[in-house]
Amino acid sequence: MFQGTGSDVGKSLIVAGLARAFANRGLTVRPFKPQNMSNNAAVTVDGGEIGRAQALQARAARTQASVHMNPVLLKPQSETGSQVVVHGRVYATAKAAAYQEMKPDLMRFVQQSFARLKNEADLVLVEGAGSASEINLRRNDIANMGFARAAAVPVVLIGDIDRGGVIASLVGTRAVIDPEDAALIRGFLVNKFRGDPALFADGMGEIARATGWQALGLVPFFPDARLLPAEDALALDAPRSVNPGAHACIAVPVLPHIANFDDLDPLDAEPALDVVRVRPGRALPGDADLIILPGSKATIADLAALRAAGFDVDIAAHVRRGGKVLGLCGGYQLLGRTVSDPDGIEGARTSVAGLGLLDVATTISASKKLEPAHGETHDGAPFSGYEMHMGVTTGADCARPFAKLADGSPEGAMSADGRIVGTYIHGLFADDRQRAAWLARLEAGPAVIVYEHLVDDVLDRLAAHLAAHIDLDRLLRLSR
Repeated sequence: MFQGTGSDVGKSLIVAGLARAFANRGLTVRPFKPQNMSNNAAVTVDGGEIGRAQALQARAARTQASVHMNPVLLKPQSETGSQVVVHGRVYATAKAAAYQEMKPDLMRFVQQSFARLKNEADLVLVEGAGSASEINLRRNDIANMGFARAAAVPVVLIGDIDRGGVIASLVGTRAVIDPEDAALIRGFLVNKFRGDPALFADGMGEIARATGWQALGLVPFFPDARLLPAEDALALDAPRSVNPGAHACIAVPVLPHIANFDDLDPLDAEPALDVVRVRPGRALPGDADLIILPGSKATIADLAALRAAGFDVDIAAHVRRGGKVLGLCGGYQLLGRTVSDPDGIEGARTSVAGLGLLDVATTISASKKLEPAHGETHDGAPFSGYEMHMGVTTGADCARPFAKLADGSPEGAMSADGRIVGTYIHGLFADDRQRAAWLARLEAGPAVIVYEHLVDDVLDRLAAHLAAHIDLDRLLRLSR
């Protein structure tokens, strides 16, 4: 099991790279994360949803994603509450305090899934969540040491030197956790190192002496990690360079409950595009060719945040200048005349005015659609993606569907001039054919990457990178 001294230390990436490395050795590998918190989710082959990172790890392991790889998924809907997804389906909604009391019941689902993966694999790579040192959450824990203790799995602790204080974070974790938990930790990794490794040799030794844990590797920073789908919203704050050779600019307002933001990753990889993410407090760029409103886990709250930031004014000005707007899932709902929540799924029972750019209305409902989606868009470009949403959208502009699904049913809506588009389809841009169609619509030139090949190539290079800096045979010897 790989746990971290904090969030975003690289646990997900290291598990993905090791999954590919061990799969390349011929082992049957399965990733597993007992509890995840993320609004970036993926649809699985068994008809549920799991964290995006576990879907990537499954791909790295050369296997299909399953709900058992992430049996408990928390999808935040507010600052204090989340939707609780168990085995891929909505199980409950709970405030943070209430969720802590649910965890003993959820442990049985976690153990069922872990047992299933153990029975089908040579090696299970388990990822912890957040920080191993959150002793305030240790009671009833199912994500870190609580699971490790229950399953008797050896633990490797990961620290992030790039953010500073890695010696204190690793040694401090040893100081604050329960001695029986500390006894499960067999060694540590220091991740995201930049510079001459010889300069930190003494640091590795000091950590080993202070903790009693083996130093298992000093892993240099892997720049191409940015090309892989990110799960943690912290990745949205990572610095991104302006693409000086871009032929088109895409602006994306970042709202508090943004979801499935990996929809944007394939666009980032295209050299002809400059994808600009804009936080509240800044204006959307006036020279944008396309504004994308991404998915949202709390559409009504994000609509209020969009207006509070003044993005609605920017979007209206963009449309007046002849610009294009694409709403994906929750972003599609924002584009309509109204968004109604009669059953209080997202919070209070209410109905609010949307941006009014499409003549449609959305009613949020408790039922959730989770399924693959295939077909072609209005201009004949094929696509393959998936749907993951709660709510039904209807109205006059649905008579101009953006797409036709494989079964012939219409999907999405467009304005009369075709410049405003709404769709529930996620994963559009990961399909090379559809991404090429959007570049053509923006007159940005041809698509030049094959996205699926790009991801697999990065995973292979990540596996080689880890194998060069971590003793994989020693890791196997430490495993149970």
